[in-house]
Amino acid sequence: MRRPLRRRSRRTILAAAALGLAAGGCTVGAGSPPLATGTNLAVVQSLHDALPQAIKDAGVIRFAGDSHPPYRTVAPDGSVTGIDADFQAAIGQVLGVRTRTTVVAGLPAALQGMLGNRYDAFNGPVKATAEREKQFDTITWMTTRTAYVFPTGSTAGIARVEDLCGKRVAVVTASVVEDQLNKLSRFCTESKRPATRTVGLDDTDATLLATRSGRADAAGMTEAAAIDVTQRQGGNKYVTQTEAQGATKDDLALYVPKSSKLGPVLQKVFEELFQDGTYVGIMSRWGLNQVSVPKPVLNAASQG
Repeated sequence: MRRPLRRRSRRTILAAAALGLAAGGCTVGAGSPPLATGTNLAVVQSLHDALPQAIKDAGVIRFAGDSHPPYRTVAPDGSVTGIDADFQAAIGQVLGVRTRTTVVAGLPAALQGMLGNRYDAFNGPVKATAEREKQFDTITWMTTRTAYVFPTGSTAGIARVEDLCGKRVAVVTASVVEDQLNKLSRFCTESKRPATRTVGLDDTDATLLATRSGRADAAGMTEAAAIDVTQRQGGNKYVTQTEAQGATKDDLALYVPKSSKLGPVLQKVFEELFQDGTYVGIMSRWGLNQVSVPKPVLNAASQG
């Protein structure tokens, strides 16, 4: 019999997060490791019992994930660390199953792979939309705006978002950021400035490489990713798109196919992580409190 969930104080979780104990994360092809905070969560038997039978039989939830720091950073040996790795570890512990990440080339591959039953879930960053919620359940667990990163020594003359008009901006193809860049481009033309020029690439690492190599003047990404790039990697600055420039504050969500019946279970897992302080601990560890949400929401776009 699995032991019942033991509640941990918010203070304990945050203290562990602040200490940044032993680095962990999901390894491609391996099971769930401990959280990077050192936290070990007890299994909630009722949630384990509510899992789809196929997942209980397999004992693993298969995640798709592209290279997208700080959500996922893929090391040369194939190991994956980041926010997603921490949340996967927590999800696996609460449900009493392993989690496994397969690295894919962007959002289209993740969505198609889930519909083809190659993966069970994808934790973004991807915006919850009413159109996609016809096929997928979404669990919103953070929010963010679009930011544009450029090297500190850039000679492109970028000091404000308006300075991106006419510039080459690298973005991940089919991402929410590409949509936001299109809105910025419309802002540029409507204000009598030249349109932005999109450089579509497979993942965030590729967009940053494009700016360093001179193929692009800036790299578009979520504000969470921009915070990570500037704080952890250094040598970069960023500007954030405003509502006047077409930006919206996007609900970013974990996606699972509706047909799997896994969505409502993962929603309840996230509710547990919010209640016991694990969510706050993970977001604090990655310096992302400013893009956190007060509670997880199932299918937020459809509710709107």
